[in-house]
Amino acid sequence: MPYARKKMHDGDTHLRRRWRLRNRKKDLDQIDLDLQKSSDQLLNQEVDLEKPGFAQFYCIHCATHYINDRAMQDHFRTKVHKRRLKALEIEPYTVEDSLRAAGKGSFVQPQKRKMETQPSKQDYAEGKRVKVDVMIEEEKPAKQNLSRAPKYDGQFKKIMDDLTTPAT
Repeated sequence: MPYARKKMHDGDTHLRRRWRLRNRKKDLDQIDLDLQKSSDQLLNQEVDLEKPGFAQFYCIHCATHYINDRAMQDHFRTKVHKRRLKALEIEPYTVEDSLRAAGKGSFVQPQKRKMETQPSKQDYAEGKRVKVDVMIEEEKPAKQNLSRAPKYDGQFKKIMDDLTTPAT
């Protein structure tokens, strides 16, 4: 089978570069610095009309702004966010590590640390430190077995008739 034709022309290199850089996010070491220094400032940003959601809904781990709280909560359940949390568990590569790799010092295994999803805006305002994934699991209704559900006995129609008849 022949290979699929690539839908790029040789003259599109300047466009390709723009497409590649458009979705560029912060690197893990930059996010690690944000987590260590100014996570409170990033969670409570001033209103900025240029950013999505006026910069009020920000995921620290992924360094992205969201348009509302619902979009941010949905993002917390995605694979992309969970992968980023997993990647941030290991301490980032530092200058000291590069010196050790060059033969100046001995190798030290990077430490693993516990990463949790940031609290929601409402919990943050109340001063709670709650893991959002746990809170979302509690809100889900339990599955119901419909075979054991009570049969319809006409009560709904009776109640609606009582409500619609005028009181005398």
